Amino acid sequence: MMQVKSIVERVVAGKKLSIETGELAKQADAAVLVRCEDTAVLVTAVAAPDTRHVPFLPLTVEYREKQYAAGQFPGGIIKREGRPTTKEILTCRMVDRPIRPLFPKAYHEDIQVVAWVLATDDENDPDVLALIGASAALTISDIPFDGPISLCRVGLVSDEFVINPTYKQRDGGELDIVVCSSEDAVIMLEGRAASIPEEDLLTALQCGHDANRAVVEMINELDEKCGRPDRDWEPLVREEKIQELVRSPYFEKVKEALAISSKSERKSAVSELRDEATEELCDPENEEAITRQEVHAAFSEMEGLHMRQMIVEEQRRSDGRKLDEIREITCRVGLLPRLHGSALFTRGETQTLAVATLGTVQDRQRILDPLVEENPKRFMLHYNFPPFSVGEVRPMRGPGRREIGHGMLAERAFVNILPSEEDFPYTIRLVSETLESNGSSSMASVCGGTLALMDAGVPIRNPVAGIALGLVKTDEESYILTDIAGAEDHHGDMDLKIAGTQHGITSIQMDLKVKGIGMDVLRRAFNQARDARLEILRQMLTTLDRPRDQISPYAPRLIRVHIDPDSIGKLIGPGGKTIKALEADYDCNIEVEDDGTVTVSGADAERAEQAAHYIEQLGQAVQVGAIYDGTITGLKDFGAIVELFPGSDGLCHISQLADHYVREVREVCKIGDKIKVKVLSVEGNSVRLSHKAALADQKDS
Repeated sequence: MMQVKSIVERVVAGKKLSIETGELAKQADAAVLVRCEDTAVLVTAVAAPDTRHVPFLPLTVEYREKQYAAGQFPGGIIKREGRPTTKEILTCRMVDRPIRPLFPKAYHEDIQVVAWVLATDDENDPDVLALIGASAALTISDIPFDGPISLCRVGLVSDEFVINPTYKQRDGGELDIVVCSSEDAVIMLEGRAASIPEEDLLTALQCGHDANRAVVEMINELDEKCGRPDRDWEPLVREEKIQELVRSPYFEKVKEALAISSKSERKSAVSELRDEATEELCDPENEEAITRQEVHAAFSEMEGLHMRQMIVEEQRRSDGRKLDEIREITCRVGLLPRLHGSALFTRGETQTLAVATLGTVQDRQRILDPLVEENPKRFMLHYNFPPFSVGEVRPMRGPGRREIGHGMLAERAFVNILPSEEDFPYTIRLVSETLESNGSSSMASVCGGTLALMDAGVPIRNPVAGIALGLVKTDEESYILTDIAGAEDHHGDMDLKIAGTQHGITSIQMDLKVKGIGMDVLRRAFNQARDARLEILRQMLTTLDRPRDQISPYAPRLIRVHIDPDSIGKLIGPGGKTIKALEADYDCNIEVEDDGTVTVSGADAERAEQAAHYIEQLGQAVQVGAIYDGTITGLKDFGAIVELFPGSDGLCHISQLADHYVREVREVCKIGDKIKVKVLSVEGNSVRLSHKAALADQKDS
């Protein structure tokens, strides 16, 4: 079919935004080029029959930042883009999560959305355009999709909310949150804040929702110009067969199995019933018989129905808790030897081991091949989710997208409560090992991470805790669940994770399985989350109420001094000779920054202090007229060489060695003697000194 080029344009939040289609990538089911100022992203959408018959929606989102977009070469030897970076993976997740629930429940074609950054202007983040492009491409294609939706970023600049702030405005700001919404409801949230009160964050979300409406109108306009009707498709499972099984005796049997309190025993009981139903009802030779996929879908439907009915009709949950009740919490700190800081946080059947490690400037994470230059990270949180945490067996091949996403969610919770680099110059790494999981291990990582940091002696500004909330939504009411378990996450309508201090929110992420919720439900959820967060903080602080006064004896000692940048060459020495000798003499590591900041690290605190003191002296400039306590380091026929401080010495002429006549230098001094000298002059590297003048000044005073 001949495609005609179409374009829609509008000024959104003071910036020109355009969406065009019909010229690029015409063999895709749909392709759009989204531009905001000089940042451009190409997004394509393609769907094909699912040949694997997997029991979930086979949707894949790929986002790639091409280095040519910023006029750069990729780093390394190969000089081409390789595996996705952390930023690219996080953006894939950011696009995937809000569009996934907008496909029909039984739709099962293989769908791939690909977003390529083709140009960037160093001001506008292309990740926002990737979601807008995905929404636009899916809307105008013939792929069944209940859109459009839009996304924007909200920042806080000079106490004003700003839509899609620049990189510079976001850097170090109090708020950086993305808001995804349809024309009439919020669908997804994600971002960080500096302990912002719930009401202020709600105002920010409303600002973002209002801005998204303009983009949704643009996509609808483009759809009217060139959109295609939805294709015909066959569902993987037949709804009538699922309902047939739901009405069978298995419905009550599943209800009995779900009453088992232990997660593993409950899972095993349901699995046995499912296998029994498969054996009884499935017949590969009969096309009309129920299939294995339909049995699995029916059992999932039954589990969800029982869970939701109990919440709606009895106001209680399958494990007996009230809707706003938190599971039992236990905390331990300092449980492992030689670690810089450690904590074990257990909430119900979710357990996290958090470990804090302190390092030096050399341990900072440098961001490889960014489109926009980023500073090395001095704090990082790495989240791990081994298969044994949910009683499974699977290969362990490094962190996946989920682990990277959960780690970043938890990491954002700490960004604004860490001590400044001046107050605490250490590089900090938190590792969260999920040992058990039954609901919100990412928020357990926040709680355990806080305790591990305090155990390590990191002077955090405020402790942080996190909680996950769920939702069961009916036509008449919305039931909000505090501290959701895994089944409530799977069968519920919302997964809202909120971390924060006693003063406000520091990190948030919300995903929905319904087509959006209103601000009134969000306000209720925020208030319920605050109450739970404060209760969890109270329990955590009974274990450790403040950071330890001293860091672990196994952590490196860091001392930071500042020298004149002009003295850096003197510290390094020819070919690095001086700095290498200092590191060897004091058994330490010395790192020098361009602004004259010098960090000394070593296992022996006393020797590190001595090295830092030496460097401070080395960085001094000799002052004319000043009196120094020097050390004689060399003797000549015409005078003595006197070291004023490390790296600086001068000549005290024989005529200036005493207040009387001196025949030979060795008559009045020897190497190693301490001597007071006054600086007479400094000419380049030549420094003239006088002991006689120093004695005269002492007499006068």
